[in-house]
Amino acid sequence: MTHVQSSGTEQAWAALGGDPTLLGRIGFGGPTGALPARLPVLELARSTVAVCSLAAAELAARRMRGGGPVPQVRVDDGAVGTAFLSERHLRIDGRAPTTFAPLSRFWRTADGWVRTHANYPHHRARLLTALGLPDDTGVDTVAAVLAERRSVEIEETVYAAGGLAVALRTPEEWAAHEQGAAIAARPLLTLERTEGPEPVTPRRLSPRSGSPLLPAAGLRVLDLTRVLAGPVATRTLALLGADVLRIDAPQLPESQDAHNDTGFGKRSVSLDLHDRAGRATFEELLADADVLVTGYRPGALEAYGLAPEALAVRRPGLVLAQVSAWGRYGPWHERRGFDSLVQVATGVATLEGSAGAPGALPAQALDHGTGYLLAAGVLRALSEQHDDGGSRLLRLALGQTAHWLCNGLPEQSADGAAETYDPEKHLGATGSAMGRLRYALPPVSFAGGPADWSRPPGLLGADSPVWGVTAAATGGTR
Repeated sequence: MTHVQSSGTEQAWAALGGDPTLLGRIGFGGPTGALPARLPVLELARSTVAVCSLAAAELAARRMRGGGPVPQVRVDDGAVGTAFLSERHLRIDGRAPTTFAPLSRFWRTADGWVRTHANYPHHRARLLTALGLPDDTGVDTVAAVLAERRSVEIEETVYAAGGLAVALRTPEEWAAHEQGAAIAARPLLTLERTEGPEPVTPRRLSPRSGSPLLPAAGLRVLDLTRVLAGPVATRTLALLGADVLRIDAPQLPESQDAHNDTGFGKRSVSLDLHDRAGRATFEELLADADVLVTGYRPGALEAYGLAPEALAVRRPGLVLAQVSAWGRYGPWHERRGFDSLVQVATGVATLEGSAGAPGALPAQALDHGTGYLLAAGVLRALSEQHDDGGSRLLRLALGQTAHWLCNGLPEQSADGAAETYDPEKHLGATGSAMGRLRYALPPVSFAGGPADWSRPPGLLGADSPVWGVTAAATGGTR
């Protein structure tokens, strides 16, 4: 394990406001053959996991009885590469889940390419409605219709109907686009202190001891996110000991297969916030929450009193972490989006493609990388609160991570022969209510920290809407 620093790790740790002297606690190693791409995907992956691990180690040190040094962090590129493909490594009784639905794909258009996202039934219905097609329309018919229309026209028509479609752009076209320019003018992430009418005193987290070290033990996290960045972040907080309660609306259920990948360590509740009883239950949970993580498009949750300004008054001391596709600014700030679509808009798909067709990153790296940055930001916020109190507001966007990948990280090195990469050593297996699961082990690692989650994912919506006692992690220590 080498202690040579990566440029991406230094950039991400600086964006999080971390102490630069702690970077020496990180060691890197493992095979170099994971996540091959033209863009520096492995550097993004190892950097985001590294800062998440360091933030966890930092918080663990603050909570040690009698104090102590920040534990050493170990970043294994093999574990990182496997975790960034966790949804592809997942097996349920040997079955591989479907990652993309038939209408989630690239399509040729009259002037180029467009990509649609229709994994959720309501997004599929809106796409077909926007195109004037019946619900039972197949791929060939959709392809014929799109081939006669221009890419940007499809993009705007589908978005106006509440669906998801993005025209393929080059990096230069995205840089000239108003949304691309707005993203380029922003930092990788923002982590700010917020205050209500009364100041919040420093938050002294109770000392923790024992094995493994669980820096988030005793913390209560409300998870209002959907695939994939938000659930990756909250899955990581659950690994570190947090009591994570995932909330889904019964009218917009999440995919069970997606939850089988990102639901480790969590409990899952179905609550309708439009319903008076459901809203009252949510308010009770929020009153005792330490962290609220949201992943819906900007503006979607403000009607429920979940705007940062309102929460600073209603729930002083809360850490509010928000992730979106395009950011909370620019002409696309209210648009829905997913990793695959952000790749298409920002020029990533052009850079990873060929002259004849667009391409894609070897993993949904924008999602996974943003997820680990999101978890790192929450952990850093908790460390800051330990010193000076206050509420915290953390914001990230897939578009900002894409800009960092394309413009901020060093180019992928082609020096030397890549080591053989075998993901099998980074996979685990466990029983669950859905059957036997094969899954990617967590890449976040520090000396004395947990090696696995405390529980497998359960059935969506099967848990009671109450805070519980989080069990100690299983699987030993690092």
